[in-house]
Amino acid sequence: MKVVLIGVGQAGGKVTEELVRFDSEMGFGAVQGAFAVNTAQQDLKQLELETMLIGQDRVKGHGVGGDNELGAEIMQSEATEVMDALDGRITTEAEAVMIVGGLGGGTGSGGAPALAKELRRVYEVPVYVLGILPGRDEGSIYQANAGRSLKTVARESDAAILVDNDAWRQNDETVSEGFAHINEQISQRVGLLLASGEVVEGVGESVVDSSEIINTLQGGGIACLGYASAEASPDASDNINTITSLTRKALLTGMSLPNAVDAEAALLVIAGEPDHIARKGVERARSWIEEETGSLQVRGGDFPLESDRLAALVLLGGVERSQRVQEFLDRAREAQQEQEERDPVETFGNDELDDLF
Repeated sequence: MKVVLIGVGQAGGKVTEELVRFDSEMGFGAVQGAFAVNTAQQDLKQLELETMLIGQDRVKGHGVGGDNELGAEIMQSEATEVMDALDGRITTEAEAVMIVGGLGGGTGSGGAPALAKELRRVYEVPVYVLGILPGRDEGSIYQANAGRSLKTVARESDAAILVDNDAWRQNDETVSEGFAHINEQISQRVGLLLASGEVVEGVGESVVDSSEIINTLQGGGIACLGYASAEASPDASDNINTITSLTRKALLTGMSLPNAVDAEAALLVIAGEPDHIARKGVERARSWIEEETGSLQVRGGDFPLESDRLAALVLLGGVERSQRVQEFLDRAREAQQEQEERDPVETFGNDELDDLF
């Protein structure tokens, strides 16, 4: 699927850069353009992307300090300038626009939903948000920001694909190592999903195209992505169990939103050498996903890829009712209450964000 990426905020810019790098190194050609927007000049200087500084008259290039109301206000007030900068980047070849942002910070959590709303007003292609949720150890302000941003992002975009920072972090990593590792994991998984709708060498029996990704996400709301891989056997018949096992692992232990298995729609993509992909294994895996997710809309197909491994990608659409999302919103609500008790004057007064709870 050909997309234009827009990174908003510090995390959004870094993840966008990783997605561009992965797509370029793999030669997929799914990323048609990339752009980063931020209120902090120093964060933009570190990126090898075209960038735009916003809010200079309000925060002088120093960022919004975790204030997502201010981040939303700045994006809304400078929407015309941002859209002008994007003019010509979103061409007729683009099949979707993906905004990338950390939902715990100020610029990303406030700016991403505001930009999504403006893009949907102007463009006919789907506008998705790839939102990174803060881990439990990242502080109460980040939990509150993300909780307030989450439902707004889901409402103002065509779908919000969520990545929980706790999902792929390893226990022995430092904070900086952890974020770098997570960004790599995001770029690999999301990069493969976007590329799976592109024309590549090799002919699969049932190749996924962009429409199946779009249809899986067309119900809107919250989505998430799972992944698992293993070495393939040269004989396809020996990979039947491998494919079903990888699918189970991707859904049960490899999701970007852990424990989110109830879904309205799902897409299974098996990537690897076409001769290694067992059709019986794919059909068994799809049937299992139907049973496990309760969805009657389970699409599936191949992604021909030159590799000695097989990989399973599972995209779930419509997972708002999952236990993981509810747990996160509960943590966010508690964090907001704690913040209001410490400083009752500084209550959340932005009407567009209040409906998160």
